[in-house]
Amino acid sequence: MTDRLAGLLNHYSLSARVFHSGALCGAKGFDRDHGYIHVLRQGPLEVSAEVHPPMRINEPCLLFYPRGAPHRFHAPAAAGADLVCATVDLGSTSGNPLALALPEVLRISLEELPELSTTLDLLFAEAFANHCGRQAAIDRLCEYLLIQLLRFLMDRGFAHGGLLAGLADPRLARAISAMHEAPAQDWSLEALADRAGMSRARFAARFREVVGQTPGHYLAAWRINVACSLLRQGRPVALAADRVGYASAPALARAFRAHLGCSPSEWLAQRTTA
Repeated sequence: MTDRLAGLLNHYSLSARVFHSGALCGAKGFDRDHGYIHVLRQGPLEVSAEVHPPMRINEPCLLFYPRGAPHRFHAPAAAGADLVCATVDLGSTSGNPLALALPEVLRISLEELPELSTTLDLLFAEAFANHCGRQAAIDRLCEYLLIQLLRFLMDRGFAHGGLLAGLADPRLARAISAMHEAPAQDWSLEALADRAGMSRARFAARFREVVGQTPGHYLAAWRINVACSLLRQGRPVALAADRVGYASAPALARAFRAHLGCSPSEWLAQRTTA
């Protein structure tokens, strides 16, 4: 079976840090500097944000802001709300196409997440107790919860276009995963169609219909994303070029200018001074 997340997780780290667990009474705001995952165990909660209309939540649920989006919680003082809140990083600022393909916010009732029930039970048990190693345990459990959530979103067809929808299509997923795992390979349209078990014409049409761009354009963008990740790690331009399938540093520089409007060194300088 194709591992739809392996290639992405090899190039973009996934991390979570729980910073609140327990009762919330009154108001609390969250900034745009991180992604967030909030798990409401019980209690009423009002949520406001720039990216969605106000919400009134009266059932256990999961709220997921995959990218930085300011939002604010208010729990009535008389009732309060039991929450586990974590900052998350899916690599959206580094160009992870999956993180960028997710909606601004996801609200899912815990009743709709039976596949995650065991992990949620463990998370609540650790978060609302005071065992040794608690912080490390809840952070790792939250990271595992994120992986399970991504599986759930792909399996349940939450996306109607973009990369998430492509990974939800079993045939397209085989081709997309092949590009993720081996960006340096000289992928032809025929080779990718063969991975998908489709004719060349049918694959090209289906890919564009679901993902919203051609296979060649997606592959080129993925190679640049991986090269950016390598440059952030301090790898030389020539090595990054070799790792993503370009014959030389000048060839990668030309691709950078075509996609990002600057050279690799200029791009890296912008990120260093940001």
